[in-house]
Amino acid sequence: MVIIGLGRFGGSMALELIERGTDVLALDNRPEVVQRYSDSVTHAAVADSTDPEVLRQLDVPDFDRVVVAIGDDLEASILTTSLLAEFEVGHIWAKAVSRQHGRILERVGAHHVVLPEHDMGERVAHLVTGRMLDYIEFEDDYAMVKTRAPAIAAGHALGESKIRSKYRVTVVGIKRPGEDFTYATQDTRLYEGDILIVSGRSRDVERFADLT
Repeated sequence: MVIIGLGRFGGSMALELIERGTDVLALDNRPEVVQRYSDSVTHAAVADSTDPEVLRQLDVPDFDRVVVAIGDDLEASILTTSLLAEFEVGHIWAKAVSRQHGRILERVGAHHVVLPEHDMGERVAHLVTGRMLDYIEFEDDYAMVKTRAPAIAAGHALGESKIRSKYRVTVVGIKRPGEDFTYATQDTRLYEGDILIVSGRSRDVERFADLT
């Protein structure tokens, strides 16, 4: 895995990947930043990622996955992503600082665009209301939330409560106080205090969380 740009986003990603056992080639054009990560990642190098020859010398075109985590230099972000597309890198992930930036990155070849600030702001907005314990939104208006079991379902098995047909959501996991999460089935009985993992359309899971 190659990570280009060692700001807060790229740096934290590099360390997390190393922690999970993934080899990481980390690149940045600032020597002092590269030095900071040199002992933590598999290999770190000072590099101008907008120079195709530099990327070739570092064997970047041979990698299947590259993350462009450049956030403060839009031109470098776009040029780097474009070069990776020309190299036919299989999976290009790119950080965007705005939706417009993200659209440009997609046009020049990014397969996946991440807007960390926007995504985190949206997630926190769902959590501050207190209805949800966690919230993850995926593509195509699909989401998964961690929430408490609503009182209307307490004492009933999932099949009896008809949560799926009434609220158009699926309870996929359940956690009882003092126990670990486990898969939920139609025979799983809900009790007050249970924590649920619920999936479905964003609007539907939000409406279900409102019941708590």
